[in-house]
Formats: sequence, structure tokens, C-alpha cells
Amino acid sequence: MNQQAIQKPSFGALVISLDFELHWGVRDKCAVDAPYRENLLGARKAVPRILDLFEEFDVAATWATVGFLFAESRQEREKFSPIVRPRYADARLNAYAEPTGETEKDDPLHYAMSLISHIANRPRQEIATHTFSHYYCQEPGETRDAFAADLSSAIAIAQHHGINVRSIVFPRNQFRPGYEHVLNQAGIVCYRGNEPHWMYQPRPRSKETLAVRAPRLLDHYLSVSGSKVIGWDEILQSNGLCDVRSSMFLRPYSTGPKSLESIRLRRIANGIRSAAEQRGIFHLWWHPHNFGVNTNENLDFLRSVLEVFSRCRQTHAMKSLSMTEVASLVSNADESLEPAVVSSSNSSWEQEL
Repeated sequence: MNQQAIQKPSFGALVISLDFELHWGVRDKCAVDAPYRENLLGARKAVPRILDLFEEFDVAATWATVGFLFAESRQEREKFSPIVRPRYADARLNAYAEPTGETEKDDPLHYAMSLISHIANRPRQEIATHTFSHYYCQEPGETRDAFAADLSSAIAIAQHHGINVRSIVFPRNQFRPGYEHVLNQAGIVCYRGNEPHWMYQPRPRSKETLAVRAPRLLDHYLSVSGSKVIGWDEILQSNGLCDVRSSMFLRPYSTGPKSLESIRLRRIANGIRSAAEQRGIFHLWWHPHNFGVNTNENLDFLRSVLEVFSRCRQTHAMKSLSMTEVASLVSNADESLEPAVVSSSNSSWEQEL
């Protein structure tokens, strides 16, 4: 592909992505009855309010959704589950061992098709995949074949519910170089890569030490990692995939000193304004369950962020784009938005259909 033939967009863009996972995203850290349950249940109430804000400001977003959440019953989840599964060295990571209820009605932390439908029916909202089982690509015991089977199941269960998935966010941001061919085969056109600074590089959980996490925390308030603006010419990769990498995580509201919140807002606002002025991209992401408690305060903060974007839209013609919309722009290939064809893999559902 000739990247020089692609015209660079003449505007800056705000990209927002959310990792929609409920308990599947924290199950190895928090039991279902742990105090964090309040966040997870609160996420179900926060999602419609986040969508209301997006609609008010005409903002696009990409919702990277765990495939398990699409299932309307335990039977449906099992039907789409792959035969080839990861054999993590740490058994706690095995999501298939998680006890669940039968449906969303009796288990709102492990099923969420009603919320997915609500998101998909709102304007400018993209449903992406967060893998089928909240799959960890950097953890010992996973394999390329297991990842391919997991991704195939994620795409299939989404298609079963009328949703064509074209983008992916890797759980725990554990992107693994060398798996791009699997994405290509599955019809994925873009992924959310990691920030280029060393502290954000993909790594297994065992290497997420305090020496790594502390600088990341500080980076939300002070410019530790440098510019957060992504150039349009950084997106398209030589393999044809688009890396719509992250700029910043939107941390949840802090009950600490109010001054920290204003500093945090200034850090994000500066990134958005810089992207508008430099005609680049600022990619903000978070989890809905981050808004599960202190919901009003988190939404007020998000409103302040979107007000910054709204001013940049007026002064610099900045745009709001989903991940797939970014990929379409930089690849100059509208045909990339056609429905994906699910690649073959060793899955029980494929044997039944």
C-alpha cells in the first residue's frame, strides 16, 4: 500500500473509546460480591447517561465490548465459545471457570445485551470487540491459535446480534506484535495500540510493578511522557491495519483535593487543544465502571472535557471520530467498512451451524 498517495486530513480529531466489560474485566482481581460490585452495577446506570452526553455534543465513540456480554443466556455463551482456549499459567485468569447466572435478568454483571443494543441504537456509536473472553495476549499460556479462536467467537456472537465488528481493543492493553495477521484474517481494520513511552508498553500483569504504575499515575497530572497528540501519518501500518493508539486514560473522579481535578482537566484539555492546533488526534479512553460510583461528578468532568472539544470544533474545525472512522480516513478505503467475514477456527458453534 502506498502511504504517500494518502492525503493527510486537514483537521484535528478527538477519538473516544470505552472498554465495556463489567465483571469480566476485573474478575481476577475482585470477587463478584467485593466492594467494587457497586462500581460494576453503577456502570449499568452510567452507560445511558454517558450516551446522553455524547448525543448532546454530537460525539462519536467506540465501545470495545467483551463477547461474553452479548450472550442472552448461558447456553448461548457456551454455543459460541471456542474449543481452543488459552491455558494460562495463572489459573485465576481463566474466565471460563467463572460461575455465572443464566441470563441478564438474574446476573447483570456477566450479561449485557440490552445495554449493547442501547449503545448500538444511539447515533455515531461503534461497537468494537474487547475479545470474546477478555483474552490476555501477554500472559504465559496463551497462544496464537487460542487468540484466533477467541477473536472468531467474538465476531460471530456480535454478528449473531446484527453487529459487524471492525475494530478491537486488547484487554489490559496487552497488544502482542505478531498477531496482526490474525486481525487481518478476522476482518479487523484497526486496533487501539499503546502509547509509545516505556511506561505504557504492553506487558503481563506480573510486570505491572509500582515502578511502572507510579509514573503512569503522575502522567495524568504532569507531562511525564510528553506530547499526547498522534499524527495522522502514524496510524496506517505497513500490514494495512490502523493503529489508533491511545493518548490518555480518563481516570475516575478523585475525592481528594479539588485542585487535583482541575490539574487533571487541564492536562486533558491541553491535549485536545494541541491536537486541534496541530491537526492531529487525541484519543481518550476509560471503562464505564469507572463512572459506576461518583457518577454525577464523573459526568460533570466529562462534560467539561467535551466542552473543550466543542470550542475546538468551533475554532479549529476539530472533528469527533470513532476508531473505524479514523481507519477509513487514513486508508482511503471506504470499502473497508463493508461487513466482515468471520474466519474459520475450531469453535463449537461452527460445528453446530
